[in-house]
Amino acid sequence: MRILILSCNTGGGHNAAGRAVKEIFEKNGDEAVMLDYLCLAGNKVSKTVGNVYIETVKNVPGLFGAVYKLGMGVSRICHRSPVYYVNSVMAKYIKQYLKENPADAVIMPHLYPAETITYMKRHGMKLPLTIAVMTDYTCIPFWEETNCDYYITPHESLNGEIIKRGIKKEKLRSFGIPVSLSCNDNIEKKEAKNILSLDENKKYILVSGGSMGAGDISKLVKKLSDALNDDEGIIVICGTNKKLYKQLIDENIPHVIIKGHVNNMPVYMKACDVIYTKPGGLTSTEAAVCNIPIIHTKPIPGCETQNSRFFVKNGMSISAKTTDGLIKQGIKLFRDDKQKVVMIKNQSDIISKNSSMNIYNLVKNNMEK
Repeated sequence: MRILILSCNTGGGHNAAGRAVKEIFEKNGDEAVMLDYLCLAGNKVSKTVGNVYIETVKNVPGLFGAVYKLGMGVSRICHRSPVYYVNSVMAKYIKQYLKENPADAVIMPHLYPAETITYMKRHGMKLPLTIAVMTDYTCIPFWEETNCDYYITPHESLNGEIIKRGIKKEKLRSFGIPVSLSCNDNIEKKEAKNILSLDENKKYILVSGGSMGAGDISKLVKKLSDALNDDEGIIVICGTNKKLYKQLIDENIPHVIIKGHVNNMPVYMKACDVIYTKPGGLTSTEAAVCNIPIIHTKPIPGCETQNSRFFVKNGMSISAKTTDGLIKQGIKLFRDDKQKVVMIKNQSDIISKNSSMNIYNLVKNNMEK
């Protein structure tokens, strides 16, 4: 089989889900190509869209929340949104790419290419099997105006909301959000610490802002450091936020190890006792699959608010409205083995560890019909 995965550089979660899908197909001997689909129109287009998104969520998250809320309103009253028409421009590029590089299936961990695929279907363009992968624990605006063959949903309890928004029940597959196979590696905490050259005798708190290093991490880390004992430490993953990385290096906060972008996040998760992270759909799913208790920090308004709500409601994370509240609850969880065991059990019961394999089997079964 030859698989085309179309993503978009608006945050790291979509691409991480796409890489997880690519990984499982390649492991099974199939060809899988992953593209930032906006690059088909030129790197400048992709870079501009990605930068606008990243700068907005880092610097004015309230604006992103307002746009998200507006999108929900438009989604309820419009048959086809401006987002649909903007992405329809990409149809000619995808059509040409598929003509030159035929695929058995197109898998999309992002709304934008799904909008384009929908436009192509409505205009009679021939397409292979199309599968959309939802990467948040809610139905974000405009999914309902797309028309893919299948939709991979994060959890079956969300399907009612998705159906109510207009997607047909028979198209839904509740496989969960796909994560890297390394999240399922059976690595003990001691081994993970050795891999990362960490002190075996220390317990660690992992702090992550997602791929963009979003959130007021410096303030959180300083207060966490003040609450720690000598046999406890903090590892901060700054992502691609070089400004944050330099700031933390300059501040030289006790008990703190600072990292930029890392390619082995699951190993860090397995080495630590708890994680502070913004409630991105992908990072939260990775943490749950890695069985690390989660403290969700302030969400970017919109889908992350819903992600946090889903995890807290199901006992898979805790959260608080203030930094002091996050410190108090997080330290309690960090030092309470019984509370951690309960949360890890909830994660194991609710979050699928086999999403990418189930997606692989879905495509394979359709090819064999």
